[in-house]
Amino acid sequence: MEDIEDIPKFWFKNDAYMKRRGAPVMLIVRCAECNAYVMSYQKDGPGPLLRCYLDRIHHPENLEKRQYELFQKKTALKLACPVCHVVIGSPFIYEKEDRSAYHLRLGFFVSERIY
Repeated sequence: MEDIEDIPKFWFKNDAYMKRRGAPVMLIVRCAECNAYVMSYQKDGPGPLLRCYLDRIHHPENLEKRQYELFQKKTALKLACPVCHVVIGSPFIYEKEDRSAYHLRLGFFVSERIY
């Protein structure tokens, strides 16, 4: 899946997190190594992309479904490029909000705003 046109239609997730942070944007996250598509992600509020909450991943389906699985930091799968398998993020619990997320490795991914 390389083209933006191939990404399924979506609706922004509208909840307390979005209301608190502000206007959402949809990002395409790609591997910095091989430029492969990794995911579509809803970022709420300003600032750089430092972490990805599992409940904000819209696509692909295998990543989106991880929000419904039992999340344990030590056994959760890392976020990796589906093509070259470079690790882009490590699982962790964002304690401030008690939310499961990936801590992203800066320089290992690029993001592009699509909406």
